[in-house]
Amino acid sequence: MKIRNVQLSDCDKIVGLITQLDYPNTSSFIEQKIRNLLNDPNEILAVAEDQESVVAFISIHFIPQIALEGDFARISYFSVDENYRSKGVGKILEEYCEQVAKSRNCDRIEVHCHSRREKAHKFYYRQGYIESPKYLIKSLI
Repeated sequence: MKIRNVQLSDCDKIVGLITQLDYPNTSSFIEQKIRNLLNDPNEILAVAEDQESVVAFISIHFIPQIALEGDFARISYFSVDENYRSKGVGKILEEYCEQVAKSRNCDRIEVHCHSRREKAHKFYYRQGYIESPKYLIKSLI
């Protein structure tokens, strides 16, 4: 499994992964969104590849905190192709997120995960996240 930064040529595959998250009809604007996020210094878009085929992606946003010493990393979107779920791909990408968050002076990762995504909740709990009102947070210290 290889993790790399998103490229504009990944748009179609990301549309498919986002569709699996129940966000249909993104193809008309996804390229511009990706272009904007790639130019944002507080954003990382990464994909996981299996034999050069994109099988997952993650969008990580870094949020400076004025009243706290450490900053937040927020997983904005995270999707593993349904044919690759429960095979360790999500764990690899989440650990990548943790690594880059620590390198950016973050002391926690937060993720919003809709209540209907019960399997995703189980994944995050296995990764060490705890529930906080409306947030799932993982301490990095």
